[in-house]
Amino acid sequence: MKYFALLILAAGLAFGAVDGTVTNATSGKPQAGATVTLFQPTQQGPQFIDSVKTDAAGKFTITKEVPSGPPGPLLLQAVYGGVQYNKMLPPGRPTTGVAIPVYESSKKQGGAKVEQHMILIEPGADGVLQVSESYVLKNDGTTTWNDPDAGTVQFALPAAANGKVEVNTTAPGGLAVRKAPDPGPKPNTFKLDFPVKPGESRVDLSWSMPFKTPGEFENKILTKGGLTRLVAPVGVTFKGESLKDLGQEPRTKATIWGLDSDTVKISIEGTGALNEGAGQSGAPGDSNGGQPALTMNLPKLYGMTLGSADIIETAGAVKWVLASVLGMLVVGFVILYRKGNPNSDTENNARGRG
Repeated sequence: MKYFALLILAAGLAFGAVDGTVTNATSGKPQAGATVTLFQPTQQGPQFIDSVKTDAAGKFTITKEVPSGPPGPLLLQAVYGGVQYNKMLPPGRPTTGVAIPVYESSKKQGGAKVEQHMILIEPGADGVLQVSESYVLKNDGTTTWNDPDAGTVQFALPAAANGKVEVNTTAPGGLAVRKAPDPGPKPNTFKLDFPVKPGESRVDLSWSMPFKTPGEFENKILTKGGLTRLVAPVGVTFKGESLKDLGQEPRTKATIWGLDSDTVKISIEGTGALNEGAGQSGAPGDSNGGQPALTMNLPKLYGMTLGSADIIETAGAVKWVLASVLGMLVVGFVILYRKGNPNSDTENNARGRG
């Protein structure tokens, strides 16, 4: 009888109500009328549980039971001003008194800016050039930059890429989400309908094109933010008038080049890939004498193929994705190169301690 009571109690904890408050972080007041939806992530995609509106005090309560199954996280999504704000509830965490911040939206850029722009160029011996491009966006304001018409990130592809590109976006505290870019105003240009919320966001592009080395590579940068950094794997050299040698990354031995221009126009010679130079100096956790490495092992991310649709309309299209080169490029690169020249050991170590 005692064990039966414990089972009943456990079931109550697993399937109890989910409640909380949605607060407008721009105004600092409770947000009435926001739509809050509860999902249960599964291998088959996020399963819709229930959806409610917040009351005048910004409060919501979802009482519908979550289907039984293996322990796993729950996903709460609040939609306000046409923008989705997600809140993950890990297993074992309280499901009551959940706080979800939302923000006012504006087409004006406000406090949002491109903090880092990185391009990894990998010419292969098979005649294919693989390009992995990443934008790290920082929004220090209290409004979400949302411009569906013009897009918050614009980019161009060489004609040889045939317009084929994979785009993954990561909102602050979120997971990688597959997005479909829209055509831009000119041929081979694209714009991304991606709300840039307060905090740090990331946009990752991956595309390829035929390329014979040695050869010339050229592309336009439409969204500019400070110094663009080009990454050349071991065995690959770049030459160009606008390039500045920033030194070598310690783990992968990749060469980092600074580009203070809105056009990438370089000569490329050799073949190589970033992961071919990794792991030569120790285990994955090796600190390389106190310097963070560019490479980093990342877990599988729960990616959602969304485009411009919301999560309910595309729940069946969700699949698991592995952020490999793009994740390595951004996570380690931001840590290592955010504040200076990687060629200066003294400067890097001093900044790393700060």
